[in-house]
Amino acid sequence: MSAREEILSLMNELGVEPKKSLGQNFLISDHVIEKILNAVEKLKPTSMIEVGPGLGALTRGLLKMKVPFSVIELDRVFAKYWREKEIDVHEADALQFDWSTLKLSENAILVSNLPYQISSSLVIDRSLDIQQLSAMVLMFQKEVAQRLKANKGHELYGMLSVFAQTFWQIETLLEASSGDFMPPPKVASRVLVFQRKNHGIADKKKYLQMIKGSFLHPRKLLVSNLSTSLGMQKNALVEKLVELGLSEKVRAEELDLQQFLALYHSLGYR
Repeated sequence: MSAREEILSLMNELGVEPKKSLGQNFLISDHVIEKILNAVEKLKPTSMIEVGPGLGALTRGLLKMKVPFSVIELDRVFAKYWREKEIDVHEADALQFDWSTLKLSENAILVSNLPYQISSSLVIDRSLDIQQLSAMVLMFQKEVAQRLKANKGHELYGMLSVFAQTFWQIETLLEASSGDFMPPPKVASRVLVFQRKNHGIADKKKYLQMIKGSFLHPRKLLVSNLSTSLGMQKNALVEKLVELGLSEKVRAEELDLQQFLALYHSLGYR
């Protein structure tokens, strides 16, 4: 039975339709599902978490990997369905759920066909975690995926690009068209693979504050943005920029990742 047939059969069995309010676009492409599962398998997970399993397009394949498995599902009907399958279910909003309660193994992996409205926030939250995932395989709206991977000089380069790339090595796995989902979304999609990398940041929240502040007003100079967000004197910030070989008139989008890291540490943060 194809993924599309399985999804339609289960929708009929449960008497459900995709909920727009929860961003439910069910994955129905066998090709896309297979590529995602193969990517997960190559990461050799010792435990897995799936956000929004829905009707199980990915879930059934993930269960076959025979490693400890949990799901976070906001939809009450789907949470009940998977609980009855004796799966560890956390019925919650993934952005409100306390992820520190999960018992993650050394090589824990997050997998999800993400509801697009939570995708950026989820990446930021998982980057801030103390109890860290080792990898993530996630579906995004294509523009968000481009933003996550953008480098200096790209029109979509910004706070999300810098922050995510600080903590993750990010690779594109595949493109997904609207026809790969039910109902078809109005935008193209892309799957990214994230692998945790060494970063040297001890205070991640302070680092996030600095990166957010840097891009606070894109047309303003970096010095102006940071003096507002960090509460520092402009002349002190100018001194730090000059020490790093940067102009006092530089804007955030002109710095690359390594320059942001150097600036963060030069300000005395760890």
